[in-house]
Amino acid sequence: MNAYVFPGQGAQFVGMGKELYENNVEAKALFEKANEILGFRITDEMFSGTDEGLKQTNITQPAVFLHSVILAKTIANFKPDMVAGHSLGEISALVASNCLAFEDGLRLVAIRANAMQRACEANPSTMAAIIGLEDEIVEQVCASISEVVVAANYNCPGQLVISGSNEGIELACSALTEKGARRALKLPVGGAFHSPLMEPAREELAKAIENTVFSMPICPVYQNVSTYGETNPDSIKANLISQLTSSVKWTQSVQNMISDGALKFTEVGPGKALQGMIIKINNAVERDGIS
Repeated sequence: MNAYVFPGQGAQFVGMGKELYENNVEAKALFEKANEILGFRITDEMFSGTDEGLKQTNITQPAVFLHSVILAKTIANFKPDMVAGHSLGEISALVASNCLAFEDGLRLVAIRANAMQRACEANPSTMAAIIGLEDEIVEQVCASISEVVVAANYNCPGQLVISGSNEGIELACSALTEKGARRALKLPVGGAFHSPLMEPAREELAKAIENTVFSMPICPVYQNVSTYGETNPDSIKANLISQLTSSVKWTQSVQNMISDGALKFTEVGPGKALQGMIIKINNAVERDGIS
């Protein structure tokens, strides 16, 4: 079975999508439609902007979404048996599986990005990658700290990203280093994504999701919150609303995809970060007999 996966924020690079725009008529039309919907030429930022400009959440998220979705639409005989997306990439997966219309997906991404930017500005916060510890140890340390700090992204065995207030992250990184983490690296992000500090953004995005039409996807969508293949539009909506303040359970989602028969994973979008994670998850499945 063929699984297609879609990356999230952090995979962007200047020049992304330019070749598609220049060499594919359908892709060019979709990029121009996106410029019209967003009200500015995001293609200028994507094709010839700066690294710093592309890191702005309100630019990054629609840019990664557009590159992923338009690339998927240009793949010959695109017939996924299952799809999944990491954080922002979940909306890309929903569009690729025909659960969401392209225009609606882009509008939700724009609302999501702007709402998250405002939440970041209201609550100074950050994230950190913890390398080389078991998930349970990271969870226990986060729970023991009085400041806001939670396990945010379960990327693959031995790699978990935590999210919280600046002080909470500092305390957690120190404690996790003492517990034996190989690295506790603060990330260059402007906020505590997938933590309770994103509640204002979740509320704003929830209203938009509720007012958007979700259709039955052409294949199961393995969502970050539930980790199982979802096909019911109401369940998909509920999970997507919960996503901003919940953990990205990528490890568990990929494990379930493998258990359900995924034999080939194709990453659609900028970068190759998900491929590396999937290799580590698959190796753990084979080594430990995870099912």
